[in-house]
Amino acid sequence: MNQTNTIVKMVLDRWNASLASCDNLLKQLSNEALQKEIAPGRNRGIYLLGHLVAVHDDMLILLGIGEKDYPELQEPFLKQPDKAVADLPSAATLRSYWEKQSAKLHGIFEAMQPGDWFEKHTVVSAEDFATEPHRNKLNIILTRTNHLQYHIGQLILLK
Repeated sequence: MNQTNTIVKMVLDRWNASLASCDNLLKQLSNEALQKEIAPGRNRGIYLLGHLVAVHDDMLILLGIGEKDYPELQEPFLKQPDKAVADLPSAATLRSYWEKQSAKLHGIFEAMQPGDWFEKHTVVSAEDFATEPHRNKLNIILTRTNHLQYHIGQLILLK
């Protein structure tokens, strides 16, 4: 295995392990538990789950691999704070979205070749990418893995 393949495998292994951790945690949390605040005056679990689905949905655009599956989640989970939107999707609906989206991303990521990960993502211009090649698709996975881990740490507080 060459260095490029090794680097991609390391990053994707961490991504997949983080998703598995989140899946396991979500199985332990009831829909009622997701209605609770992480701490007094803080986000509820349901908001964090919707937020994660919306952020991962954005990855389809960022990576140039498709359109959003759940654009309706943008407003309540990315543009508004928790409790600003009264009518959120149910926890069961968000769990279903999470599972479908995770499976979709997994299939797409598995089909990508190692070199594909070092191409520019859609938010960086060709000019900027020429001088900043680290602004690539693999870097998106790194930042989203860190983001996911942060919110897993919050969701654990609902146990």
